[in-house]
Amino acid sequence: MKTLAILVVTFSIFLSTGCSTLPSPEEMKVEAASFELPKLPEMGKAIVYVVRPASLGALIRFNVFVDDKLPESEMGYTRGSQYIYFNLEPGSHQILSKAENWAETNVETSAGDVVFIQQEPSMGIFLARNSLLRLQGYEGRYHVKHLGLGTIKKVDK
Repeated sequence: MKTLAILVVTFSIFLSTGCSTLPSPEEMKVEAASFELPKLPEMGKAIVYVVRPASLGALIRFNVFVDDKLPESEMGYTRGSQYIYFNLEPGSHQILSKAENWAETNVETSAGDVVFIQQEPSMGIFLARNSLLRLQGYEGRYHVKHLGLGTIKKVDK
């Protein structure tokens, strides 16, 4: 009975949260051009911004990990309409996102790089599922400008 109640509440949350329409790429470029990111990469490192612009499943946390699924590798988490950021050493890294499922993407970074990754929610069986997409710089900057800060657990990996 408790499981059924959770399913009904979760489904209601999904139905009550809508998706907004994004502006055209040209409008995004214009708006993002003058926006200064809240944090730039530390000396000798890259910075990764993970954005979650969709409000779908807004109350469900999407935890972000780097290189493995161990608790000490968690960088933070987002809820709907939030972003987080963290610094990485240059090189190859795997970015993982935990919702009902694990999503992952690989990034190759150099010192000074700014990388944008989007968490894309979808309906799951019990909670929200997610996938990860790499964004163009202007798209990422646009989203960071319009989203709230999520929960950052670690700034450096």
